This record gives sequence, structure tokens and C-alpha cells, in this order.
Amino acid sequence: MTIYRGGCLCGAVRYECTEAPINERVCHCRLCQKAIGAAFNARLLFRIDDLKVTGKVNWFASSEAIDRGSCPECGTPLFSRRNAGGVIGVTSATLDDPALFKPDMHIWVSSKQPWVQLEDGMAAYEEGPPA
Repeated sequence: MTIYRGGCLCGAVRYECTEAPINERVCHCRLCQKAIGAAFNARLLFRIDDLKVTGKVNWFASSEAIDRGSCPECGTPLFSRRNAGGVIGVTSATLDDPALFKPDMHIWVSSKQPWVQLEDGMAAYEEGPPA
């Protein structure tokens, strides 16, 4: 069994999940770019109830559907949560072992930065993934 563990830069927030991710994707939308402060958000999606979080998290409603969570101490962007769907995204670089991240697609490539080249052979969708 794989255990997904990670946390913020300063260690004030930690998380753990023993369930497999629902999906693992690279999102290039502008909301993710701004929230993460990078060209894309590489994230693993879990059920909210399966992810155990310790420490205080600052939550911000970045849209009607998504709340973003970060560490109040060091500012590390950690989570993107969809309460209505019961799911939470975890930024892959915050994993203790980031090599556990195994993405299978790029989404919202219509907003991809022009200098990002998608040469990894993964599926790429102009907007969201197929239903």
C-alpha cells in the first residue's frame, strides 16, 4: 500500500492519505497558475474524507467552486478543494516523495504558457477533461 504524505515548507501543515488518488493531472488554467505562482498546477485528487490534515490551513475561495488552502506560516500552496464534489487536490511538489506523482493528462492547455512544451506523450485537453 502506498502512503501519500507531505506538507508545507515549514512543517506546520502535514497531510496523509492511504487511498489511491482519484486522478493525477497537470492543470494549466489561469486560476491554478495564479494560485500556485507557476505555469501549471501538478496535483493529485483525493476524496476529502480520505485525506488527513494536521495543522492550521488558510482557506481562500478562488472561485464559486474551488477553495484554495495554504500554510498560514510559510505560505506554501497545498490544496484545491471542491466541497460540492467532496474532493481535494494536493500539489504534487508538497509530497514527501514527489516521485509518487504519476500524471496521465494535461488539462486547460488553452491557457498554457507559450514556452511550456508538452512533449511527454500524455493526453492534452484544451479545457477540462472528458466527462
